[in-house]
Amino acid sequence: MTDDPPPHPALLPAGLRDLLPPDAETEAAAVQGLMDAFSAHGYQRVKPPLLEFEDSLLAGTGAAVADQTFRLMDPETRRMMGLRADITPQVARIATTRLAHAPRPLRLSYAGQCLRVQGSQIAPDRQVAQAGIELIGHDSPAADAEIVLVAAEALGMLGLTRLSYDLTMPPLVPTLLDEAGFSAEQRAALGRALDRKDAAAVQARAGALAGTLSDLLLAAGPAHGALEALAAAALTPAARRHAERLADTVAAILARAPDLRLTVDPVEFRGFRYHTGVSLSVFAPGRHEELGRGGRYVCGENEPATGVTLYPDAVLRAMPPRPARPRLYLPPGTDAAQAAALRAEGFATVAGFDAGAADAAARASGCTHFLRNGVAVRLAE
Repeated sequence: MTDDPPPHPALLPAGLRDLLPPDAETEAAAVQGLMDAFSAHGYQRVKPPLLEFEDSLLAGTGAAVADQTFRLMDPETRRMMGLRADITPQVARIATTRLAHAPRPLRLSYAGQCLRVQGSQIAPDRQVAQAGIELIGHDSPAADAEIVLVAAEALGMLGLTRLSYDLTMPPLVPTLLDEAGFSAEQRAALGRALDRKDAAAVQARAGALAGTLSDLLLAAGPAHGALEALAAAALTPAARRHAERLADTVAAILARAPDLRLTVDPVEFRGFRYHTGVSLSVFAPGRHEELGRGGRYVCGENEPATGVTLYPDAVLRAMPPRPARPRLYLPPGTDAAQAAALRAEGFATVAGFDAGAADAAARASGCTHFLRNGVAVRLAE
């Protein structure tokens, strides 16, 4: 019997990958662009740790991602720790502890890496970059709209202007099911039918709600038509309040950004974890992965909050091609002041160490230009 050959050093666990040039730099620049846009709207940055004690990391909204959280023992305290799978619960913890007495509404932003136990079929990555904002301490359609508008502006600054902002109201269908007295088994079966948009199964399983849920199922689409169908639907008073809040939020968004592409899905409620009100998913044309997700939730015990998390990895894949920064080869002995001036012009300068043909050395260094007689000369294709 022979020993198995050692694994190739470039082999990584499933769902983890290296990001190489120029994509790593492009992603970093995209994250910085998002954070600059958030800051311009008054969102102040916080930086939670990668690891926390399990009992605090998975408390409150963190419980929704408990099954996606890697756990390990802290060798110093012998307490269990968790490696964050989502940053939003950490920001909620900061808001309710370290910033409990800060004026409200509290506007916080963040960016960082998360690690998840499993990826999904659509999004197989287990290490996920996040950049987002949380608006804590105010409950109104204007606050819900601000989250959508700031996200749209931030993504627009990266060249993503043809996105779809899909709005939902996750409590709407559960409210109808609660009032109709559906059992857990019936709710699960009906939830699967709604998730698959299976109108026949909804009709067969919804009982007295068949007409209402079928109407709502068919209403999904552009915001104007969906809200008209929602207004005409036979809803209970509690469900009607959810529908009106969704309509008020759409009106607040369109009042400031009338050209924003908004869609509404009145029956979508699965997969929104801890969201308790108007919620959001962001998509790019022709792509199935989400560029971002957010919505209203409860921060701490009872404080209203809303927010959105953008996924820079997905944003990078959807972004229009970004012109590469020109790389300029500098022969040994190039004046430092001249090199600084060239960088100020937009070049990335690559200092040469060996004398020789500058054009050949520039090509070997992956440069687009080389310096000849003090002038940047483009390499021939």
